[in-house]
Amino acid sequence: MENRYVQRSRVILLSVEGKSLEEIIKSTGLSRPAVNKWRQRFREKGIEGLKDEPRSGKPSAITAEQKATVIQKACESPGGGYTNWSQKRIGKAVGISQSKVHQILKQAELKPHKIEYWCGKSPDPEFESKMVNIVGLYMNPPENAIVLCVDEKTQIQALDRTQPVLPLKEKAPKRLTATYKRNGTVSLIAALAVHSGEVTARTMKSNNVDNFLGFLKKLDRTYRNKTLHIIADNLAIHKNQKVKDWLKSKRKIKLHFTPTYSSWLNQVEIWFNILTKDVLKGGVWKSTEQLSSQILQYIDTYNKTRAKPFTWTYTGNALVS
Repeated sequence: MENRYVQRSRVILLSVEGKSLEEIIKSTGLSRPAVNKWRQRFREKGIEGLKDEPRSGKPSAITAEQKATVIQKACESPGGGYTNWSQKRIGKAVGISQSKVHQILKQAELKPHKIEYWCGKSPDPEFESKMVNIVGLYMNPPENAIVLCVDEKTQIQALDRTQPVLPLKEKAPKRLTATYKRNGTVSLIAALAVHSGEVTARTMKSNNVDNFLGFLKKLDRTYRNKTLHIIADNLAIHKNQKVKDWLKSKRKIKLHFTPTYSSWLNQVEIWFNILTKDVLKGGVWKSTEQLSSQILQYIDTYNKTRAKPFTWTYTGNALVS
């Protein structure tokens, strides 16, 4: 039996049991008008009253020309300053209802309201050699060496809301006011140890070569007397002369740069996404100090309870041709 008939039957059964209107509403999840409607229909027609009444009129057909025009519109630029089509505007342009547009697009498996991003081909002439080098460090690291993925997450905003947060409760999500107060920004630099999953990080006011070099020195102290292979992207500060000069005296530390436009090869980007979902999304902070403290507290908890290496799952064909 379809769920809608089950709900309507429950309304009648609960009424027979002597339940109040409010109790029936709470038990079934139906609205007050809906409960009254089905009780009245049952009183008038019995079981037959719980069935859907036949709809008047014949459903209007969608012509082949309408289908073709809708599909053409959805696949072309909308013009007029718009970037994307909506079903409502397609319907207006074609002269049919939004529901018809929805039906046509669903049948054609077209979703003009959605956008997916993909990684285009890197223009780096050394893409393949750099990619193979980095993947090799992930899959088969040198013996007695530690592979670290390093990057910065900048301009993390310490946003405070103009009204108190309304917490999650039954049938209502956590709610934040749309208005907010900016309390400054925090930048984060982090290193993910590829084969343990542990994160070393520090917060900072700005992202510059001195902070990057200071973080490299921190990693040198943290992993004292260890050979370090550090993966980083092509940000100018990562290749600054100060960094090069310091590395000359550090034979056990080697920087590996991702190919141009290929920072997605850096595994710490995966962890930044986890941080965003766990901490940054929907957060409220009175100051940058409070934000920094929470981020570092989260990292400590993550290392103690969740840190583990990311599992290589790709089983398809080689991406390099």
